[in-house]
Amino acid sequence: MIMQTNSVTEESSANEVEIQKQTIPNSPLGIEMALLTGCQDRHYAFGLAMALVSKGVYLDVIGSDEIDSPELHNTPNLRFLNFRGGQSNNANFVQKLWKLLVYYAKLIRYAARSRPRILHILWNYKLELFDRTILMLYYKVAGKQIVFTAHNVNQAKRDSKDSWLNRTTLKIQYRLCDHIFVHTQKMKRELCQDFDVAEKAVTVIRYPVNNAFADTELTPADAKRRLGLRDDEKAILFLGRIVPYKGIEYLLQAFRLLLADKQAKYRLIVAGEPKKGSEAYLHEIERSVKRNFDQGQVILRMQFIPDDEMELYLKGADVLVLPYKEIFQSGVLFLAYPFGLPVVATDVGSFREDIVEGSTGFLCKPGDQAELAKAIETYFRSDLYKNSKIRRRELKDYANANHSWHAVAELTCNAYAKMLSRNPL
Repeated sequence: MIMQTNSVTEESSANEVEIQKQTIPNSPLGIEMALLTGCQDRHYAFGLAMALVSKGVYLDVIGSDEIDSPELHNTPNLRFLNFRGGQSNNANFVQKLWKLLVYYAKLIRYAARSRPRILHILWNYKLELFDRTILMLYYKVAGKQIVFTAHNVNQAKRDSKDSWLNRTTLKIQYRLCDHIFVHTQKMKRELCQDFDVAEKAVTVIRYPVNNAFADTELTPADAKRRLGLRDDEKAILFLGRIVPYKGIEYLLQAFRLLLADKQAKYRLIVAGEPKKGSEAYLHEIERSVKRNFDQGQVILRMQFIPDDEMELYLKGADVLVLPYKEIFQSGVLFLAYPFGLPVVATDVGSFREDIVEGSTGFLCKPGDQAELAKAIETYFRSDLYKNSKIRRRELKDYANANHSWHAVAELTCNAYAKMLSRNPL
């Protein structure tokens, strides 16, 4: 069984007990707020929206075709506002510019005329510097209270693109926020120390499970067959955006070491869409696979993976591998957990807080292909793999207990209520 022994789990449980002792102020209209999605990260926007509405929040969700789903149109007390529409790869510069300007015009008009006093920003949109400064000041002038979810405290630093301008505009945005959510204690320390944010203005919410993808009656055996894998093959999966900081080159090198064992039957799947600007990295991966592996040993699906195919990969794989060189938090980890898929990851960011070794996965040193290969071998020798039917059910239960949207909604509504009580109408 999975043991909740780490301090983060204990702290989260204590927080949830404290939340339950407090009540959201009663109002004829309840809490009214708007969720600004930045037209990305549909699963997080969907999960948070459904959880908030279930707590009695009256909610506007501002997004695009990529965020849209039937539930956002037929759920009481929820209004979906499609400010951008679709995004065509074939659109020319003028068309893209016009769509960008229309989106911002609608957003500015909404902030001036809308009822909700709270704007909760999940992601900035395209013009990061504008969003962090001028737009934030505009929201404050319009009388809005601003909540921000910092999924990455300083993404440019992670991507080795940090600058004085980036840090300055980040500091402006963070200081103009009334409250900020982060996913780990490490992120909170960085936010407070590097950007002078008051500790009382920051709440840690554990990254919640991804509940936006279907979990049908598809069996792991059927999923393997649909992926072109045999039942006796050990399927290793990398899933997510293709960007340099994710260390896929180390996974390929580790996979070569694993193949030295001729008795083991390994297959590697690398599936995900290359991020714009990472074309050189993509070509490096493709060349490495062609040069170092026999045909079929590595399955490359370097493309956008539709929502209805996610289940196929997560059930067909035996383990998810995250060989990252650097990260704050990974949403892919919490996509794997609801499907009961164990994880082997490098010890970076907050993975040590979220991976229980031997129960939900294993950790290894980053940037070392030999250590990564050893960790994968350890997993396949462990009871976590050998007794996978039972252990996968336990992993699902662990995810639901420790990374639920219910807990996220409680903490989020509590922050909203405190803000409104400090600044009543």
